[in-house]
Amino acid sequence: MNRSENKYPYEDVLEEEYHIKNCLKKELLFKDSLKEEYLFKDSLKEELLFKDVKKKKYPLEGFIDTHIHTAPDVKPRILNDVEAANMASQDKMGAIVIKSHIEPTSGRANIAEYLTGFKVFGGVCLNHSVGGLNPDAVRTVARMGGKLVWLPTTSYTEIEIEEDKIEEILHIAAENDLVLGTGHLSVFEIFQVLDLAKSLGLQRIIVNHPLTRVVDASMDEQREMSRYAYLEHCYVACMPLHDGLNPEVMAEAIKEVGAGRCIMATDFGQAHNPPPAEGMKLFVEEMLKQGVSWKEITTMCVENPGKLLFG
Repeated sequence: MNRSENKYPYEDVLEEEYHIKNCLKKELLFKDSLKEEYLFKDSLKEELLFKDVKKKKYPLEGFIDTHIHTAPDVKPRILNDVEAANMASQDKMGAIVIKSHIEPTSGRANIAEYLTGFKVFGGVCLNHSVGGLNPDAVRTVARMGGKLVWLPTTSYTEIEIEEDKIEEILHIAAENDLVLGTGHLSVFEIFQVLDLAKSLGLQRIIVNHPLTRVVDASMDEQREMSRYAYLEHCYVACMPLHDGLNPEVMAEAIKEVGAGRCIMATDFGQAHNPPPAEGMKLFVEEMLKQGVSWKEITTMCVENPGKLLFG
């Protein structure tokens, strides 16, 4: 009797199990090879994209930086209003927003724009130096051609967020098509402001740097905020002398919320950081490395801020 005639029934089961395991192993190896090929192609595509962007003579063409700190200021700044405008102009950017924690920048923006021929926006931060939650300061900025009003930032802990004053400020902002920035308000206060803004019909709103320590919004909170405001992610948060935030965290937040509701800005101008235009290039390169697409970047740097400032 040959070997096949002398097999026990369980041996057939074992052979079949072995055959199935072998097939599964081959299938898994095939999938792994496909995954490796995909990852290789993806990294190659990413590398080519970096090169393509770097090859652009004007990689920041049309970009708008909604958050720049310039001189004159009480803190050291790497450049002044005119220098910031000239650098942005040389890179063919679309516009910049100059911000000061201590004084209105609408008049300064007008002068910088006149001297350079480049579009510069200004506004007012409602800190102690301008009277805190001061409706008159907001009215004056609007009359001066300013475009932004930021709720308290550096004076946030010293200013009481009174609802009646906030309501009056939001009314003025809505009437004059101003953009409202939430400054350094807490998450709870931001939601209060957003609810009030909805009831008053104010639609141009930016939640400033939601990932920084001063705001520290969770992912769920950011998703909820994005229903009625743009989330402004600032590259300064990733700098070692600031929050030291991992850029991967910022990229993931952008992907979770969607580029359509986010803005990329630098918040640069500090003497120890690169000039804002250079900072924006670094920001773009970092986000590309983290898997944010060029289309998503232009949505956040051109389209979204453009809707707020020019729309």
